[in-house]
Amino acid sequence: MRNTSQRSRAKIIILAMVLLLPGFLYIAVNKFGSNEYISLPVYGEKKLSGEMKRNWGREYPDTIFHTLNAVDFYNYNGEICSFLKSDTVISVAHLFYTKDQAFSRLMLDHMGALADRFKANEHVRLFSISVDPQESEQTLQAFLKPYKHIASTNWEVVYGASTDIFAYAREELLIDAMVNPADSTSYIIGNQLVLLDSKKRLRGFYDVSLKGEVDRLEDEIKLLMVEEVRNRPLKIEKQ
Repeated sequence: MRNTSQRSRAKIIILAMVLLLPGFLYIAVNKFGSNEYISLPVYGEKKLSGEMKRNWGREYPDTIFHTLNAVDFYNYNGEICSFLKSDTVISVAHLFYTKDQAFSRLMLDHMGALADRFKANEHVRLFSISVDPQESEQTLQAFLKPYKHIASTNWEVVYGASTDIFAYAREELLIDAMVNPADSTSYIIGNQLVLLDSKKRLRGFYDVSLKGEVDRLEDEIKLLMVEEVRNRPLKIEKQ
């Protein structure tokens, strides 16, 4: 009788596992598997709006992120060029000035290489932004002679911001920018390339003085493109 009772219990346990396991697996997959993907952080000040949002079947608090304002510049051909006006592209930006033939040249070399890698991707735009108020179409064209491929890429080299570029860099791009206190003809600028998404949010900073940072930027541009397509597939495809 005891063996019969034990076998009956074992059958009940096995039956229960068979019935309940699919439900547990469904919950586990939905909670930990199918809807999870790698996402880059969003930098800058954040605050809650007090509302809730729903995405992929889950509710979460609505967060207001630090976003940048669009700015107009002139490019090296003297044409008006808008920074962050489009909401279907991601952007990479950095600061430079043409009187600096060392660090600024290095930054443009890195941007030129990125421009080559992403020249076939219309959803990636690169911006090299001069902070020098005395910059001109002529000084830019002279500085850009080594980069003959620039016209065939999505890379813009710009000057003459429609706003205070030093305040914009510090308060919106969150990188250093100021006149050098020891020499008013030179400038102190951040050594980062900055990655922004189509919502004008800061998604990454990459120190060009550190080995591997530009490679990391290239990888994270691709990762951000995947995020953009997941979030707005129809809008991206129509462009």
